[in-house]
Amino acid sequence: MAALNPPPCDFGWKAPDFDLPSTGGRGHTLKSVAGPRGLLLMFLCNHCPYVKTALPRILEAARELQALGLGVAAISSNDPAAYPEDSFDKMALLAEREKFPFPYLYDAAQEVARAYGAVCTPDFFGFNAALELQYRGRIDDAGMNPATPKTRHELLEAMRSIAATGKGPQEQWPSIGCSIKWRDGY
Repeated sequence: MAALNPPPCDFGWKAPDFDLPSTGGRGHTLKSVAGPRGLLLMFLCNHCPYVKTALPRILEAARELQALGLGVAAISSNDPAAYPEDSFDKMALLAEREKFPFPYLYDAAQEVARAYGAVCTPDFFGFNAALELQYRGRIDDAGMNPATPKTRHELLEAMRSIAATGKGPQEQWPSIGCSIKWRDGY
């Protein structure tokens, strides 16, 4: 398991549209998941130890951000043939068990991950109300460790700023995680 870091934030980059099925049984587009103040779009998966460790913090942040008028959605793009734990059925089980407060979308063709330039899980994209990228960074400084009272919650701070001002912080640290598991031939 090699940890990968995504590239820095390309401020102002416009979010590409998509139409993906969710574990909740309906399809979602970029417009349907965006909130009036912006969107947090996360590339997650079930098996990654970085995601597993951060998941309680992700869920807590999502609930707070939704209350601020931000939309929140997660996308899994991993190849379930190579990683069966990332199958659509297991995604649905995880979302139900953990009571995801956001849609968990399945990118079977891996086209959305490519369009966004997603690199790892977790990979966070924070957009303002105009769906311009303002944050491309990590959730916090805890990494694969549990959060402590001294943990700086960078994603939450950035998204609060985006909700309030439309702008993300200039200083951002890249997310770290497992590589997206691409299908053979990619």
